[in-house]
Amino acid sequence: MEKILKRTLLSATLFSLAIPMAFANNGLISVKSAHTVKVTADRLEQILNDKGMTVFVRIDHSVGAKHVGEVLRPTELIIFGNPKVGTLLMQCSQSAAIDLPQKALINQDEKGQVWLTYNSPDYLVKRHNIKGCNEVITKIETALANFSKTATMP
Repeated sequence: MEKILKRTLLSATLFSLAIPMAFANNGLISVKSAHTVKVTADRLEQILNDKGMTVFVRIDHSVGAKHVGEVLRPTELIIFGNPKVGTLLMQCSQSAAIDLPQKALINQDEKGQVWLTYNSPDYLVKRHNIKGCNEVITKIETALANFSKTATMP
């Protein structure tokens, strides 16, 4: 019982510390960045590579907008994953494959603030009715939170 209480208290403390820098909305978790879009995306890509993740593609939507004569605030998308973890998630619910590999959106809002946004693993659990994958979901939640924190902090 004491172990459960300590774990709950630790989780609540960690969550309360994260509130100023991140928020969840419609299944998305957004983390405020101290850097430009390019620097945040560069940092995230390096972190992912260092952790042995596969970075499949990095898309600069602002460049795409320029090609069609439009203007878009800095907006980049990084698509990445780890087949060892993704496969386990798809084995729990194959429809999760529609949301894999993982994606991170790094964009500048209308006020000039840069955000790193990704899909909440909790949202994926609900969306795909994932059962029996708690360990995998916890691993994904922890990894995504760590990647985004490291990429966005000063």
